Amino acid sequence: MPRWKPDARQRLAVAALDLFTEQGYDETTVAQIAERAGLTRSTFFRHFGDKREILTAGQEMLSRLLAEGIAAADEDATPLDAVAMGLDRASGAMTDFNRELGPRLHAAIEANEELRSRNAMKSIGMAAAMTDALRRRGVPEAAAQVAAELGVLAFGLGYRRWADPGRGDVPGELVTYTRAAFAELRSAAAALR
Repeated sequence: MPRWKPDARQRLAVAALDLFTEQGYDETTVAQIAERAGLTRSTFFRHFGDKREILTAGQEMLSRLLAEGIAAADEDATPLDAVAMGLDRASGAMTDFNRELGPRLHAAIEANEELRSRNAMKSIGMAAAMTDALRRRGVPEAAAQVAAELGVLAFGLGYRRWADPGRGDVPGELVTYTRAAFAELRSAAAALR
């Protein structure tokens, strides 16, 4: 078995999701994941702290990209326009690999209470990163929190639509879906007055 392959992290994620689907999250071990990926346990632990981390991998990067996009927005951008910039930056980093894993990732999370809780924490982390980025732009706390929560909702809704295997059309880029979801949510929020 080769000591190192450049796609080890992706292979581990695919192997884990395959096993979670086949036998359940709780019944899957790190050793099984590594074996399915054709790698060693030590390679697994170079990429992930534990098997739960596979399902939340990328959270820090996603939060960072959201915050960077907000920070890069024009000085006179509204809080919602700044969040839209954050969504564009984060969405642009998602690849076909992310799209293909989306339905299996969702199924694994929905099948396990611990993973649902951990996924909720991921959303909280994304919202906190956006709230902090907005506050650094001088946006008041309450407005920053509302704008950030709309951003989290838009990213989740756009991602689910983008990754939906039932779509008969070519999915296109995630940014198209997150922009549409954000516009939909902005409109819904405006209608609440």
